[in-house]
Order: sequence, then C-alpha cells, then structure tokens
Amino acid sequence: MITLILILPLVSINIQPNPQESPWLAKPFSLLGSGIMELYFAFSHGVKNTTALYVDLIGVKQESEGIRNQNLELQSRLEKMGELQNENNRLRELLNFKAQTKMSLTAAQIIGRDLVLDHNTVTINKGTHDGLKAGQAVITMGGVLGYVFKPDAFTSHVMLITDRYAVVDGIVQRTRAHGIVEGNSQYSCSLKYVERTEDVKEGDMVVTGGLDNIFPKGFPIAVVTSVERKNFSVSLKVELRPVVDPYKVEEVFVVTSAANEDLSARFVQTPAVIKPDSAATPTNSPSPTPKLLPNSGIDQASPDDIEQGAQE
Repeated sequence: MITLILILPLVSINIQPNPQESPWLAKPFSLLGSGIMELYFAFSHGVKNTTALYVDLIGVKQESEGIRNQNLELQSRLEKMGELQNENNRLRELLNFKAQTKMSLTAAQIIGRDLVLDHNTVTINKGTHDGLKAGQAVITMGGVLGYVFKPDAFTSHVMLITDRYAVVDGIVQRTRAHGIVEGNSQYSCSLKYVERTEDVKEGDMVVTGGLDNIFPKGFPIAVVTSVERKNFSVSLKVELRPVVDPYKVEEVFVVTSAANEDLSARFVQTPAVIKPDSAATPTNSPSPTPKLLPNSGIDQASPDDIEQGAQE
C-alpha cells in the first residue's frame, strides 16, 4: 500500500501533458500539413520562375525583332548609299570625259528600250528642245552606241549599231583597213566591204573613221570575233561584237558637233583572246575597252550638271 502511494505521484507527473508538445494524435495531421505546404511552396515558386522566364523570353523576342528590323533598315540604307556612290562615280567620269574633249556633247539618260525584236533602239530624255537632230551620234565613254533617228520635243529614239538598218564608217585600228559596220542581231554586227587582201584578225578593234564629222575619229565601235575568206568573194566576211552593251548603259552623250576630233591616241586596245562563239554570249567575255581618264575632285554631278558645265 505504501508502495502504491509512492508510485501514483510519479505516474501522475509522467502523464501530465507538456504544453510545448503536440498531442500524439495531432502529429500525423501536422506532418501531412507540413508536406502539403512544402509542395505548395515548391509549386508556386516554380510557377513564379516559369512566368518570369516567359516574360524575359517575350522581352528578348521583342528586342531581337527590333534589332532585326534595324539591321534590315541599315542594310537598305547601305545598298542605297552604294548605288549613289556608283552613280556618282559614273557621273564623275562623264564630267572628266566631257572636260577633256573639244566635241560639243549633250548628256542624256536612257529612259526606255524598244521591245520590238525587229529593231534595236533605246529612248533618251533629250529631244529637239535640247538641240538634238536626226543623225547625231550617240556615244558612251567606252564606245559607240548608235545615233539619233527619231527626235521628239523632249525625248529621242536612238538606233543602236546592232540594228539591221544601222551603218557606221569603220576602220580596223591595227591595220587601218576600211569598211562599213552594219547591224546583224541584238548582240552582233558585221564589217562589210573589206577587201580580201586586208589583214584582219580575231580580236582586232574596229574604230570610227570620222567621215562626215558625225562620230569622232578613232572611237571604239566593236571587236572582231571571226574572219572568213570565201573563195569566190572579193571581200572578207568579218563578224563583230560591240564594245558597248546597250542593256547596261544608263547615261550617254549625244555628239552635237564632233569638231573633227581624232581620239585614236586616247584609245589603246588591250590584247584579248576572242572565241568565235562569244558573239552569242557577250556578257561572258567582255570587250577589251580601254580605261579613259582619272577621276577628278568633283563629288556629285548629274547629266544636267554635265551639260551645264560644258555650256559654261
């Protein structure tokens, strides 16, 4: 009995609840709640990070699109600047050419090309209002293009030397053999009435003869692509390829007065190997045209400026 009395206080002390501890029945629910809270925190944190990443990606995409548009704009500006630079270089060379000749020249631009296969013509932006007349020569810095055959008030039609009705007095630069250049097709012409005994070879340069003071003497016309000597013919059959590609020309000069100028000394032929089939594909084998004049210090010019400078 005495032992029981001594044990009961000790038992009562052990079974007395501790306010700092949870009841044993609540521990499973506490553990479950903690797990759910951890899962919720991990899920919300992941959603937050994913949302932030998505927003960042949207910003990067917009920035990339802006950089791409800016790059395209700068590329377009660069191409325009390159085109303007090329145009300035061409016009500067035109100014130099005009300044170093005594011919009376009118600068013009090609504004149209004839689509009729029967004729090879182009249209320029100068006409009778600018003093142009039928029969006046049309040239570039590199060679003969054709001549005016139908001038209007503000435009003129130019017949190219490749037209079947076009004729130009020509001389073989190397041997001074005379002939008449006549048009054949879109990319070729012929040198007619050359005596059989004349020395003409492939690669020879044919230049203007200067008759009638229409073209300046010694100006490049075409390059010999083939020479044929027939047994029963008194003349040679000479095929030519023009030195000027009319489909790549943008600015030209109309010779209102050739002033009997002889340009033979200014044009030296560059040796070249000409294949017989090159007349069919002129762009694959460019004609040997000489370099003319060095550039001047002029920065910008236009065909109208060229014409105005010559008048001054």
